[in-house]
Amino acid sequence: MRKPISRFLGQYVSLLLFCLGLLAAGAVADTPGIPPIVYRIEIRDTIQPISAGRLERALDRANQDHAAALLVELDTPGGLLESTRQMVGMMLASKVPVIVYVAPAGARAASAGFFLLEAADIAAMAPGTNTGAAHPVLEAGTPDETMKMKMENDAAAFLRSYVTHRGRNVQLAEDAVRQSKSFSADEALDQKLIDIVSPSETQLIATLDGHVFTHISGGESTSGVLHLKNARILPLDATIRERLLGYLSNPNIALLLLVGGALLIYLEFNVPGTIVPGALGTVMVLLAVFALDLLPIRHTAILLLLAAAVLLVLEAKFASHGILAIAGIACLAFGALTLVDAPIPEMTVQPGVAFSLCIAFGIITFILLRLAIRARRNKALTGPAALVGSIGSTMEPIWSANTLPIGRILVQGEIWQAIARSPIPEKEFVRVTGFHDDILEVQSDTQTPPSAVS
Repeated sequence: MRKPISRFLGQYVSLLLFCLGLLAAGAVADTPGIPPIVYRIEIRDTIQPISAGRLERALDRANQDHAAALLVELDTPGGLLESTRQMVGMMLASKVPVIVYVAPAGARAASAGFFLLEAADIAAMAPGTNTGAAHPVLEAGTPDETMKMKMENDAAAFLRSYVTHRGRNVQLAEDAVRQSKSFSADEALDQKLIDIVSPSETQLIATLDGHVFTHISGGESTSGVLHLKNARILPLDATIRERLLGYLSNPNIALLLLVGGALLIYLEFNVPGTIVPGALGTVMVLLAVFALDLLPIRHTAILLLLAAAVLLVLEAKFASHGILAIAGIACLAFGALTLVDAPIPEMTVQPGVAFSLCIAFGIITFILLRLAIRARRNKALTGPAALVGSIGSTMEPIWSANTLPIGRILVQGEIWQAIARSPIPEKEFVRVTGFHDDILEVQSDTQTPPSAVS
């Protein structure tokens, strides 16, 4: 009896699952097609570790959500070669097609930006934009001919490694590296450096629907087709952390934090117990150190900054008629100007900021050091010495005792014995002129109003 029942239950469950499958298939068939998703990020700054972090986050999100493509709107003067290599590696390893779009009109993809543009699955530009000028620049000093040739060959080989697979103009791309050639959007399109010129991102996505592109995977080239019909463009805004790091990577802000933090810490040392300047200054200096760690730093500039601090301290301690102070400010200015040794001017400290900040820092530091040393040299006055010059009143007549008149006076709320060279009646105003041991010397003061006596 049990076997027929078990067989009946099995057939019933199978029939039920089959019906549910038909219902699900009908529901899917009745549901309209979901439009593809294209994520978009904007990189409108120099190429540095913060830019690489933003691209990595966007690629992870696009691959995780199986997006149809990732659109990178680019406008950059260039940046660090190490960060550029990292970003190119991420783009080549991505399963989601990457579209690099130089926009809007007036934007550029210069230097490191050219490497990123050529690394994209789809290279696009808006009218009125330009790219190229990708000659490598040494981050420290001027290279000799041998080093210059090594840098050019290395950068050219790096560019060839993926431009060849993309089917683009390898020779012209290499000329952008070796001869710093630049190209407008139309020139780049005509000479097969890019794939398309489009005036807007909406039109770009619409035009790219059905476009065949070359994808590089495992060192091999494979063809793919973009399916972007009615695609939704979803922006991936920068996170608070990325925005904060973006501000900190500005060398001018890093220098302001460093100098301002140093002043606050010095103020804390001279006025112990205030806490706030010391805590705030420490945070500012740590932020500055973190920011400068993201940028190429010259170690000789650090020595100049230390020398500036020593010279300013010596000026406050020894009278050099401003010579040491001027030398300290000069060291501070040169150290600030050469602190960040970047390959492009946009990543260096601006001269106006450096000179203004250094002069202000030198003046403020000099004044604070002068005040601090003067305060340390002044001895604190207590007891009778602190009462010299004070106004008091006699509590009793100062009359002759032995050879000099002596009596009691009230001064600054305290009762003291006092002597005078001539008799002074009771309740007379007196001024303290000196002291012998614990006995004050006074003289009559008839010009002091009663309110002046404490």
